[in-house]
Amino acid sequence: MSDIVVTTFDWVPEGPRGYVRDLRVRWALEEAGLAYRVASVPIADRGAEHFRHQPFGQVPWLTDDGLSIFETGAILLHLGEKSAALMPQDGGGRADVISWLFGALNSVEMPVVPWTLYKFSGDEHETPGRTALDGFLAKRLTHMEAVLERREWLAGAFSVADIAMVDVLRLVDRFGELSGYPACEAYVARGIGRPAFIKAHGDQIAHFAAADAKRG
Repeated sequence: MSDIVVTTFDWVPEGPRGYVRDLRVRWALEEAGLAYRVASVPIADRGAEHFRHQPFGQVPWLTDDGLSIFETGAILLHLGEKSAALMPQDGGGRADVISWLFGALNSVEMPVVPWTLYKFSGDEHETPGRTALDGFLAKRLTHMEAVLERREWLAGAFSVADIAMVDVLRLVDRFGELSGYPACEAYVARGIGRPAFIKAHGDQIAHFAAADAKRG
């Protein structure tokens, strides 16, 4: 039996809790019913072993039966190959899931990440760059609204593509910016209402809360 290990930081401040990307991996593992354990690396002291597994000093990475995989998209694809609950095995269904997985992480997350950095920093100044970024995000959300008005999940049945897309969109929803996109808003609500998400989210929050006590 393989020993699946998800490695994340030992601690993060309260702001990013519930949004650190090991959540995507935990969620997928819970959906698939795959046994796993969680390991920690120091957030403040990222040594050579950390960079050996994750060249950018980020988290998470996953080890599985001798494999070490970084980047959540690659990890989700790997887990999708292990479980039909995460990705269909037929050619057409599999292609749809892979396309939407990359769509979430490339086309949609591309404007979301810099946009949320502005939001987290509290910088609301109107600048040409910020105005362009707002417009870029609005275009992506408009496209997603049209897609999600017609379907419950991106590739027919729930899949790793939905794990990625819901997690990207809920960052936008955190700041109330999905209110003008009801289909996107409802889609995020469906995703985070799933028992596997609730379990994964609660476990991540508990993981970092336990570290608070150790830090004194």
